Amino acid sequence: MEPTPEPVCPIYHHHDHNHSLSNKDIPVNTITRPTTADSPSSSTPSRYENQKRRDWNTFCQYLGSHRPPIPLAACTSMHVFDFLRYQDQFGKTKVHHQACPFFGLPNPPAPCPCPLRQAWGSLDALLGRLRAAYEENGGDPGANPFGAKGLRVYLKEVRDYQAKARGVSYEKKRKRPKEKGPSP
Repeated sequence: MEPTPEPVCPIYHHHDHNHSLSNKDIPVNTITRPTTADSPSSSTPSRYENQKRRDWNTFCQYLGSHRPPIPLAACTSMHVFDFLRYQDQFGKTKVHHQACPFFGLPNPPAPCPCPLRQAWGSLDALLGRLRAAYEENGGDPGANPFGAKGLRVYLKEVRDYQAKARGVSYEKKRKRPKEKGPSP
């Protein structure tokens, strides 16, 4: 009898079959979530929790699709970079090349062949959800590959390039100081 292979990554189950990768080769663990009295509806996960679960399952399937499969314990920020590049093909944001005549125009007057990419904000949110899911699934917070400094630098570069390419400013909005009452 062959030993059971160690799971690549624990998979959440919530009857979601809309994955872009097949999970037929990935050993599956069932994760049970503790319910708390604080949660608004412990029987229905929030949109955020559902998206986090889908993202986690997709990432685990991505790791499992490698030959040989990559165990979660061996996952590094380089695997996360590769995953982000893989996800880029599913983006819906037009990002013009520097040679495109519409580079830097927020509303181009005609179509162009430039690619659709993931918007930097979507990548940022994806990394945040995966970072949380990694720790919820037993990953060491001190070794979380989704929190690597190189990924933050990469996101900033993506944001800056997309801002130039699309002619859109991503400057942080500053909070207005609270108005004080009339001085005595």
